[in-house]
Amino acid sequence: MQTVNMHEAKTHLSRLTEEVARYGEPFIIAKAGKPLVQVIPYTEHRQPSKRIGCLPPMNIPDDFNQMDNAEIETLFAGADDEILA
Repeated sequence: MQTVNMHEAKTHLSRLTEEVARYGEPFIIAKAGKPLVQVIPYTEHRQPSKRIGCLPPMNIPDDFNQMDNAEIETLFAGADDEILA
């Protein structure tokens, strides 16, 4: 891994960072011979998709929250015994 001093890094920052982005090889910026920071290529971190157990991906209908509302209301109200039969 390449180590450059602070003055060289300030002078050639554009070139140094372009090389990091292109080739993926990080470098260290040092001051008075002591390493201060490491410049590494940027990569986006993706959130892993959420899965429910071993189930395959599912399509949830847009009206999911309203599905079977009438039947559920009837069951809770106890007004219609035919649904239970």
